[in-house]
Amino acid sequence: MKQPHHTPTDAQLISRIKKGDERAFSILVQRYEQTVWGFAYKLCRDKEKAEESFQDTFVNVFRKIDQFDGRSKFSTWLYTIVANNCLMKRRRRKLEDLLESYDQAPDVEDEKVEKQLASWDDTPAEKLLRGELKEQLDKAIQQLPDDYKVVFVLRDIEQKTAEETAKITGLSVPAVKSRLRRSRMFLRQQLHDFMKQ
Repeated sequence: MKQPHHTPTDAQLISRIKKGDERAFSILVQRYEQTVWGFAYKLCRDKEKAEESFQDTFVNVFRKIDQFDGRSKFSTWLYTIVANNCLMKRRRRKLEDLLESYDQAPDVEDEKVEKQLASWDDTPAEKLLRGELKEQLDKAIQQLPDDYKVVFVLRDIEQKTAEETAKITGLSVPAVKSRLRRSRMFLRQQLHDFMKQ
């Protein structure tokens, strides 16, 4: 009688990879290649850069697999590597200049700002991405500083929780929430003319 086909868990594959099993590594790559490619593309919005990040990510996974301790989910660790790869591809100076202007953003505890944010929640990012605003939204997302873009993509597009996003980015949960609010506000301002039509 044939044994039922057994699908190894991530933990089993990682344990085998740590012992030098290359077949286990290729199974793990196949399992996550769509996730990694999708996230890299959403962050980079450029096929070549996404392809580079995709390759770099799996090279890093292969080299650093011994550093994975299993305390978080493997996918969380993977998202962290992808985000770091995409961020490293940007020039630091440009990012700092952009972030400086973001630091002048209004205080999110301001009541008027809260009302503005509440109406954003009525139009989820997913609906915008499917509609005619997709191109404008893509352009606006590209204008976000990388650190803010990562938070926005993880929370509003990948639908990660604030806690998961904090783990992936190494930020505190309040910092994640603050960056998400600022990102949404920035995008609302960018799309304001389109939303009025």
